[in-house]
Amino acid sequence: MSAEPSFVLAGSGGVVLGDGIAAGYRDPAEAAAALRRGDARIIMGALPFDITAPAALYTPRSVRRPAALPDWPTGTPTGARIHRMLPGAQTHRDRVAAAVARLRDPSTGLQKVVLARALEVTAETPWSATSVLRRLAAVDSSAYVFLADLGSAGPAYAGTVLLGASPELLVDRDGDRVRCAPFAGSAPRSADPDVDAANGAALAASGKNRHEHQLVIDVMRDALEPLCADLEIAPEPRLHRTGALWHLGTPITGRLRETSTTALNLALALHPTPAVGGVPTNAATELIAEVEGDRGFYAGAVGWCDDRGDGRWVVSIRCAQLSADRRTALAHSGGGIVAESDPGDELDETTTKFRTILSGLGVAE
Repeated sequence: MSAEPSFVLAGSGGVVLGDGIAAGYRDPAEAAAALRRGDARIIMGALPFDITAPAALYTPRSVRRPAALPDWPTGTPTGARIHRMLPGAQTHRDRVAAAVARLRDPSTGLQKVVLARALEVTAETPWSATSVLRRLAAVDSSAYVFLADLGSAGPAYAGTVLLGASPELLVDRDGDRVRCAPFAGSAPRSADPDVDAANGAALAASGKNRHEHQLVIDVMRDALEPLCADLEIAPEPRLHRTGALWHLGTPITGRLRETSTTALNLALALHPTPAVGGVPTNAATELIAEVEGDRGFYAGAVGWCDDRGDGRWVVSIRCAQLSADRRTALAHSGGGIVAESDPGDELDETTTKFRTILSGLGVAE
C-alpha cells in the first residue's frame, strides 16, 4: 500500500480514503457506466472547472473508512515561499474593474462572474501531501479536507495531486435524500472579538453579498427542481465561519424523484454553480476562460459515488495542485463579482482566502 493515498475526503459526513488506482476515467460518462455495469463498486476523484476538459476519476484498489484522518506527521518543508503572483495585484484589480463595467452594461446580460488569481509556491524540500492535509484539518476543523490524484486526467497531470480544505458541500446523496450547502458572499475574520462580530453582522446585512448569494440559490433551485421533490431551501442565508472567513450559506434539502439519479449525476447537474462560475453560466465561463485561461481542477469538484448511487462532492476551493516532485504548488483564490463590486475589496478578499491553503503549505505570512 502506498504511503500516500490516491484519494481523501474527510469532513462532517465521515472519512473516505482510497488507495491506489485500478482503473481511470477521463470522461464522467465512462465512470458512471462502470458503476452501472458493476465493473466498479465506487468511483472517486476530481472534476475540472471546465466540465468538457478531461476529468480525473478512478476506481481505487481499496477503500478505507476510518473514524478519523490517520495520524500522519505534520512537518513542513524547508523554505516554503510565494514565488510569484499570477497575475499581479494591479492586473487583478484591472480585471475586476473591466468585469464590473460589463456587469453594469445591460446589453451583456451578465449578472455575476467569479474571477480568480493564483500563487505559485515553491519549497526547497518536497511537501508531504498527507502532512499538508493534517495541517489543513488543524487550521479549519469545519472544512472538508480533500486530496485527489490527478493522473487519470492525462500525461500533463502525471504524479500531481489536488488538495485543500473546502468549506462548501456541492451535494450529498444518501438513499433518496439530497443535501447541498452553497456558500457565496464572505468577509474576513478578526482576532478581535468585537471586530469579528461586526464583520459577520456587516456581511449578513450586505446588499452586495446577499445579491451575489441569491444568484447562486436561484440557479441551484432551477437545477434541482427537475431532479428533486420536496425541495426545501432556507428563506434567508445563514452566517457560517471558518478560521479565516465569514460566509453566507443556505442549506438545501430534497428527495430524489428517481432513485436512478446518482451523486455523480447530481454533481454534474449542479457544477459549476454561480459560486465559482457566474450567471448566466455560459457567459460567465466564457469570460473566465478569456481572462484567466484554463483553471484546471481549481473550482471544480472532488468526491465519490458508489454503486448504490450514494456519494458526496465538495467544491474544490481553498486548494492547491502539487507538482509531481512535490516542490511546487499552484494555489488559486477567487471572488464573486457583481455590479456593486469594488476592485480593491475583491483583491483583499482573494488575499484573505489564500490564508487557509498557505497555512497548510507552511508558508509564513
